[in-house]
Amino acid sequence: MHYRKFGKLDESVSLLGFGAMRLPCRKKEDGSPGEIDEKEAIKIIRAAIDGGVNYIDTAYPYHDGHSETLVAKALKDGYREKVYLATKNPSWHLENKGDFTKYLNEQLEKLEVDCIDFYLQHAFNPDTWKKLQSLNFYEEAMKAKAEGKIKYFGFSFHAEYELFEEIIKTHNWDFTMIQYNYLDEEHQAGLKGLKLAASKNIGVVVMEPLRGGSMGDKMPDDIKEEFKDTAKRPVELAFRWLANQPEVSVILSGMSNIEQVKDNLEILSKEDMLPGKALTSEEAVLLKHVENMWNKRILVGCTSCNYCIPCPTGVNIPECFAAYNIYGSSVSWPEHRAKTKYKELKEAGTDASKCINCGACSPNCPQNIDIPEKLEELHKLLV
Repeated sequence: MHYRKFGKLDESVSLLGFGAMRLPCRKKEDGSPGEIDEKEAIKIIRAAIDGGVNYIDTAYPYHDGHSETLVAKALKDGYREKVYLATKNPSWHLENKGDFTKYLNEQLEKLEVDCIDFYLQHAFNPDTWKKLQSLNFYEEAMKAKAEGKIKYFGFSFHAEYELFEEIIKTHNWDFTMIQYNYLDEEHQAGLKGLKLAASKNIGVVVMEPLRGGSMGDKMPDDIKEEFKDTAKRPVELAFRWLANQPEVSVILSGMSNIEQVKDNLEILSKEDMLPGKALTSEEAVLLKHVENMWNKRILVGCTSCNYCIPCPTGVNIPECFAAYNIYGSSVSWPEHRAKTKYKELKEAGTDASKCINCGACSPNCPQNIDIPEKLEELHKLLV
């Protein structure tokens, strides 16, 4: 495993990090994720650590609040001492001064630790940024640092670059986390945000390196064809694109099974997975071509993070969006394939017709998708 300096911090972090938001689950009858498969989840987290991963990331809402508890179990038996532990304060739940500390204390209990190594304010957007500023969240965070409850404080981000610039210049951050991959170079914080953080010697954790798996096994067949003349698989090239950039400290992958863990460990432990050496100029040209080709056809930028579910009326929002993107992203019988998938959702009673436009989902979406509007749009097309 390769290790990198984490910005201005005197810490060495593994290039591959484990994201505990897509842990293996037992599925419900409607196909949506159910309870965490505890035995398997512990197995894959420990396998990643045994393979050299030393950055484990979770958050308050992951798996309906059960991810942190599972991570605590996985880090028993000596594993806690081998890793940096990261989690996130739930920005959307903070309503009053003191709420930051209330949730931090709850998380310390769930994680069964006295100190969290890397603590983030979760998913800033214009509304949460303005609200949390008025609640003096940063002052509470600095108090928690002084008390030894957290070691480093940062923030995760899913909005536009202008807000990222304002946030990163307002406080003295230890690190940050951004969504970044070769499809998102000019989306959200993007390359400009990565460079800005680096200019301030702030370490950067990258999330969604494969856009929720869509840049790997879920890639449309015709786009896979663009990789036929290269010896490296699309997943490896996506990781190489990130590893090639020195500003990237950690590549966070939400691994769901032992095969993904083994595959990612193998890829990110290769000798040439180094800045300036991980990607050839020919491979860079190929990925730019794929980026241009793909971005023209994505109808909705869903990464299947599942923040939007459970829906009060039972809509399987991520799967509805998956059907919609099949319509836009495939040149091989796209309408038939998309409508077949959507028909299965209708038969299960989880299609978009069940949406009552309550709006409960949209504030939770890191991609800032107007979910009810998109559900109405795709239902008209696919029904």
